[in-house]
Amino acid sequence: MSALGVRAAGGLVAALAIAIVARRARALSVDGAIGAVVVGTVSVAAGWDWGALLIAFFLTSTFLSRSGGPVSGIVEKGGERDAIQVLANGGLFAAAAAAFVLRPSAVWQAVGAGALAASTSDTWATEIGTRAKALPRSIVTWRPVSPGTSGGVTVYGTLAAFGGAAFLGALVALVGWPTWVVATTVIAGIVGSTADSVLGATLQARRRCPQCNLGTERLVHACGAHTAHAGGLRWFTNDGVNAVSSAIGAAVGFWGGAWTTPR
Repeated sequence: MSALGVRAAGGLVAALAIAIVARRARALSVDGAIGAVVVGTVSVAAGWDWGALLIAFFLTSTFLSRSGGPVSGIVEKGGERDAIQVLANGGLFAAAAAAFVLRPSAVWQAVGAGALAASTSDTWATEIGTRAKALPRSIVTWRPVSPGTSGGVTVYGTLAAFGGAAFLGALVALVGWPTWVVATTVIAGIVGSTADSVLGATLQARRRCPQCNLGTERLVHACGAHTAHAGGLRWFTNDGVNAVSSAIGAAVGFWGGAWTTPR
């Protein structure tokens, strides 16, 4: 068996093991576990360094999510991550890994790390920021908003966003990727998470419960009432925002490669 085949097989085994544990812990839904296996297998096929970055993202995100308080009634989803969430946060990383397999280049490392850094930074900001005692403020209007509102920022959340980007950048350095990829990763994480907040405050679909008169992202509010569209693009959900912010992080990584690699 070729080296690629060995890595792919090892990645499949590792991804299956992690997905099974995550499913039993109710961190992933059934389709989310399947998506995680696909993303994990493709990533490790590019190298165990790619797999280490993905595993670190998943473990830290899961830990922060599970160690927090009850899920806000505003957020669209909570608890088990489904396949759409898995792909929105890790799909571009896996795509960059596949491209690296076909044509090894530090540019693909920067693209993958940039995409994952954006997801890491945003996840850390969300999970830690929602625990702040002070009300978050809209990144666009700077008016106070309810905790869990997309586009709301806090001091703790902002620091966590920087911390998540720096964490991923440090891991990129530890796995031995080029120094310029490390720097680009941190920048991509910050830019991507900031874009996520701006998109969340402007274009993301917003809904309102007619019974409670409260804002939410859910089609059915916690009270059981069906919600009505109240702003933003109807089809642009939080998963869409996460996917776009990850793509922006990937674009920053590609931009870094365009400026640093020999022409």
